[in-house]
Amino acid sequence: MDDPGRRERAIALWRQAYAHHMRQELDEAVRLYMESLALDPTAEAHTFLGWAYSSQGRLDEAIAECHKAIALDPDFGNPYNDIGVYLIEQGNLDRAVPWLEKAKRAPRYEPRHFPFMNLGRIYLRRGQWQQALHELEAAARLAPTDPGARKLLHEIRARLN
Repeated sequence: MDDPGRRERAIALWRQAYAHHMRQELDEAVRLYMESLALDPTAEAHTFLGWAYSSQGRLDEAIAECHKAIALDPDFGNPYNDIGVYLIEQGNLDRAVPWLEKAKRAPRYEPRHFPFMNLGRIYLRRGQWQQALHELEAAARLAPTDPGARKLLHEIRARLN
């Protein structure tokens, strides 16, 4: 991108979209994410557009946006995790696992503990307690103050005792 003003406008639109997204104004968020992408396609904007689609129940479109994000920046971990989550929501646990494993290895990813938590949830559902414990301990190490990670870890430890 040669025009830094164009990139700045795209970032401003992305921020506006995110604000609408957080207020559950999903149609406006989608519109603004798409405007941002028209100016400067980024992995982040595709990923967040996918997240907005998922909030609307449009999981196949959400997955497609994540694939676009990965094509733009394969080091960005969020779309790998998000694909895993969307597949879990569709009931495709087996297909979700490799995406979550890719998210764990992605060089650029915050919050790093999410794919570990999501894998832990899959293993809990399957009754694979030791695998769940392994993933949830890793999540708790990566995010010791995250209440969700601590809660899941406590849950699995209680089942194993």
